[in-house]
Amino acid sequence: MTKANKNMPDETELYDLADLFKVFGDSTRLRILFVLFEGEFPVGDLATSLNMTQSAISHQLKILKTNKLVNARRDGKQIYYSLADDHVRSIIAQGREHIEE
Repeated sequence: MTKANKNMPDETELYDLADLFKVFGDSTRLRILFVLFEGEFPVGDLATSLNMTQSAISHQLKILKTNKLVNARRDGKQIYYSLADDHVRSIIAQGREHIEE
């Protein structure tokens, strides 16, 4: 077994990692994440901030939530979204550093 093969993750982990990076491959989802850098917001506020429909924002939030990049918290009838953790901020920051080199 070569050194490269020894460090290779298994196929399941590779697929999961590829799926995670696909989520970052959509500029609308990135725009939502950048707004959420500032704090917790309901769908309506995100839609207004990004000049998009609530339906479009909700669709993207579902993908972000499924991939554990955002959290949702219910307060009465309103659902508030926030970044899941600091890893999300770090991934985007490292991506920005890379493209700015």
